Amino acid sequence: MPFPAPAKINRFLHITGRRPDGYHELQTVFQFLGLEDHLRFDPLPEGRFEMACEAIDGQDNLCLRAARRLAEVADKSFGVRIHLEKRIPVGGGLGGGSSDAATTLVALNYLFDLGCPVEQLAAIGLELGADVPVFVAGHAAWAEGVGERLAPVAPDTGWILLIDPGVSVATGAMFGCAELTRDCATETISSAIDAERFVNVFEPVVRARYPEVDHALAWLADQSPRAHLSGSGGCVFGMFPDEGAARAAQSAQPAPWKSWVTTLQNTSPLQAWLPPCGGNPEKE
Repeated sequence: MPFPAPAKINRFLHITGRRPDGYHELQTVFQFLGLEDHLRFDPLPEGRFEMACEAIDGQDNLCLRAARRLAEVADKSFGVRIHLEKRIPVGGGLGGGSSDAATTLVALNYLFDLGCPVEQLAAIGLELGADVPVFVAGHAAWAEGVGERLAPVAPDTGWILLIDPGVSVATGAMFGCAELTRDCATETISSAIDAERFVNVFEPVVRARYPEVDHALAWLADQSPRAHLSGSGGCVFGMFPDEGAARAAQSAQPAPWKSWVTTLQNTSPLQAWLPPCGGNPEKE
């Protein structure tokens, strides 16, 4: 059966400082989308881990790293072929790779009855990437630190138009930009729910370097008063009061951008397979 790996957006994204180890201190709100990758898992002989995906390549893929690390931590021998159907744009600031890794952890824990609690899966996820734990937890969240300190929140949901301007933005390169704002004032969870007054510090940096993103955001801002970059880009989104308004904007796109009308969601569909503290959900 296929397991979902949903995309995310950042309702805002602030950098409040830089740690001695070079990592940045962040504040952000993660929220899930109806856009998903799909993964299937077929058993293989113990110790064999393989990947099947036309859209990505390499044995160092996050899904394979997640599977191997899970086997080590759980101290269980298994093998698996991972089939990944990519729908989330790569380099779009939507967390696709992190979501795929999280789904791999949750699904394999369930399928092979490994018995790892959600806290342990999230800890493994953090070794793979700062965004992985929020996808493991499966709930919209206020995040601090490098993105690993999470508190559940429930921002308003609704419809968005998500646009892929056709550029892949490297997160590491954006973090290295000298003009990136790194001294935002520290906010609180209660103020963050009213995130419309906040900004994504990556937005001016990405817009200056990628005219395609600037064009898409400029047009989208004329259609929606709440148009933003997601993560470090390059996908952008505009929020709309209903599906009809979002689809009307989509039909008026001035460029052949790939786009989706989809929903904002505060819970991930992956929660159906999420273990409670100390075990796995019961299999049907």
